[in-house]
Amino acid sequence: MLTASVVGVFILGVSARPVQAQDGRNVLLVANEAAPESVDIAMRYASVRGVPEDQLLRVSTTFSAEISRIAFEREIQAPITRWLTRHAAQDRILFIVLTRGMPLRIAGTRGRAGTVASVDSELTVLYRHLTGVSQRPLGPTPNPYFAGDTTRDVATAFDRAAYDTYLVTRLDGFTAADALALIDRGATPVKDGRILLDQPGKSVDDVRISWFGAAVKRLSEQGFAARVLHEDTSRPLMGESGVLGYYSWGSNDPSLAVRHPNLAFVPGALAATFLSTDARTLAEPPVAWKPGSARNVYAGSSQSLAGDLVRSGVTGVAGQVSEPYLDGAVRPDILFPAYLAGLNLAEAFYRAMPYLSWQTVVFGDPLAAPFRTAGVTLNPSVSGLDPETELPPVFAARRLAVIRVPGASDAALKLMLRAEARVARSETEGAIEALERATALDEKLIPAWRALAGAYEQVRRYADANEAHRRVLALNPNDIPALNNLAYNLGVHENRPQEALPLAARAASLAKRDPVIDDTLGWIHHLLGDDQRALRLIEPAARARPLHATLQFHAAALFAAVGRLEDAGKALKAAVELDPSLKETTGFGELERRTR
Repeated sequence: MLTASVVGVFILGVSARPVQAQDGRNVLLVANEAAPESVDIAMRYASVRGVPEDQLLRVSTTFSAEISRIAFEREIQAPITRWLTRHAAQDRILFIVLTRGMPLRIAGTRGRAGTVASVDSELTVLYRHLTGVSQRPLGPTPNPYFAGDTTRDVATAFDRAAYDTYLVTRLDGFTAADALALIDRGATPVKDGRILLDQPGKSVDDVRISWFGAAVKRLSEQGFAARVLHEDTSRPLMGESGVLGYYSWGSNDPSLAVRHPNLAFVPGALAATFLSTDARTLAEPPVAWKPGSARNVYAGSSQSLAGDLVRSGVTGVAGQVSEPYLDGAVRPDILFPAYLAGLNLAEAFYRAMPYLSWQTVVFGDPLAAPFRTAGVTLNPSVSGLDPETELPPVFAARRLAVIRVPGASDAALKLMLRAEARVARSETEGAIEALERATALDEKLIPAWRALAGAYEQVRRYADANEAHRRVLALNPNDIPALNNLAYNLGVHENRPQEALPLAARAASLAKRDPVIDDTLGWIHHLLGDDQRALRLIEPAARARPLHATLQFHAAALFAAVGRLEDAGKALKAAVELDPSLKETTGFGELERRTR
C-alpha cells in the first residue's frame, strides 16, 4: 500500500510565459521493433496527431515488464539520445511517447533510496543527461514542473525555456486494441462530465482526504462545483455515468476490491488511484481474478491494475510500477484543476506529480486537451539553432553552464559545443576545425584538447591525436584519459609498445582498477609478448565490463594465446554480437578459426 512518510516536498513557483507550440512536431514516438504491434500503434498515433515520419524512433529491446538498468541505458536511453542529438531536437521535443511493447520497469533496489524506477519516469530526466548534469539513479528527483502546495496557478503550461525535462507518456494497455483506443479517445475528448473523488470514509488524519478537499475547493473556484462528486462515506462510487475524472483508493478500499467499478468514462477522462503497484504489469489477468485480497496475488501483488481502467474507457491514467510512498502520489488537487483549466493530458499529470526518475507511468495521448481554448504561442527562445554553437538555443545555454570552468574562454567553450553538434551530424572534419579554433583561442582548455584528440582518432590521425594528448599531459601530468589513450595509440596504432608501457602503467596506478585502463595495460603487455601478465589484467576487466566489445575481443585473443579455446570462443562471440565491425579487425579470421 502507499506508505505515508514525512518528507520535504520540492516546491517551485513559476510565472506564466509564452510556450512552445504543442503539436505532433513536439512529440518523439518510441516503438519496440521486437513487438510488431508497437510500431503499428506508433504509426497510427503519428497519423492522427501529425507526427513527422522521422520522429518515429524504432528501438529493439525486451518485451517483458522489467528491464535491467544496463539494458535500459543501451537499448532505450542511448538510441533516444542519439536521435535527439542527431536531429538537434533537444529543445523542440517536449513529449516522448512510448508505445505498447516497451518495458515498464527498470530493475533495481527497493526503498526510498532505491534504484527501481519506471522506464517512463527515468526518461523524463534525459534532457538533464544531455546537458551533462549528473543524475544518480538513487531515489526520486524533485519535479521542477510540480505545482506544489504554495502555487495557486496550477495551469502553467509546460515551457522548454523554464523546464529541463521531458513529459513522457505511453500508449499501452492489456492489448493493442486498448492502446489504440487511447489514441481514439485522446483525439476526440469532450468537456462534459463529472469529477468523482471516492474515499473509503472520514479520517481527519489522512493527508489524502485533505487533498480531496483541496481539489473540491479549487474546482469550485473555477466554476465547476456542480460537476464534482466527493463521496466521503464508505459508500463506493460505482455505476456512475458521464465520468470525466476519477480518483480513489482503488483496491486499498475494501468496497472497491473489484476490477471494474462500472463507471462510464467520457472521451478525455483522467483517472488515478492511491495504489503502489497498479502499473506493475500489463499482462492481462485471468477473468476470474479479483483484486484486494492477499489470497489473490497477481504479478506479485493483489492491488488493482491501471490496465483495467484503460480497458474501462479512461483516456489518461497514472499508475505506479513500485512503491512511490505517499508524498510521491499524483495529487488530485492539482491534476483535475489543471486539466479543466486548459492543460493537456501530459501537463496535467506532470503538474500534479512531485517526483521524476521514480515510479509513475502515465498512460494516454499527451496532447489531449479538451479545455484548451486557444493555441499556445511559440516562444522565440526555443526556435532554430544558436549560430555560435549550432545547437538549439535553450539547450546550448544549459550545456554551456554545465561545461563552463573558471578562467575558460566562453568563445572557446562555444566552439567546443559547435564541435559536439557537428559530431552528432557525423561531420567529423567540421568538428576538428571547431576544436582546432577552440584550442587556438584557449591553449589551456584541457577538455578541448581531449575532444580534439578524440576527433583526430575518429579519422585515424593518430600522430595528431598523440600530440593533443601530450598537450593535455603538459597541463596535467596525471590526466588519466590522456595517459591511457596516448599509451593505446602508441602501442596499437604506431607499434611502439615499449614506449607505451610506462604511460599505461602510470594510468593504471592512478585509476586503481578501472577495467578499461587495465585492459590497455594488459594489451600492451600482450603486444610485448607477456600473455600471462596480460591475462591477469584483461580477464577480470572483461568480466567487469561484459558489454564492452573491445574488452571481450582482447579477452578472446588472450584466452586463445594461453590455450583456453572454449573461453576464447565465448568471448569472441560476445564481442562480435556487441560490435559486428570487429570482424574487420586484423587477426579476427585467425582467432575465429582457432576457436571453432
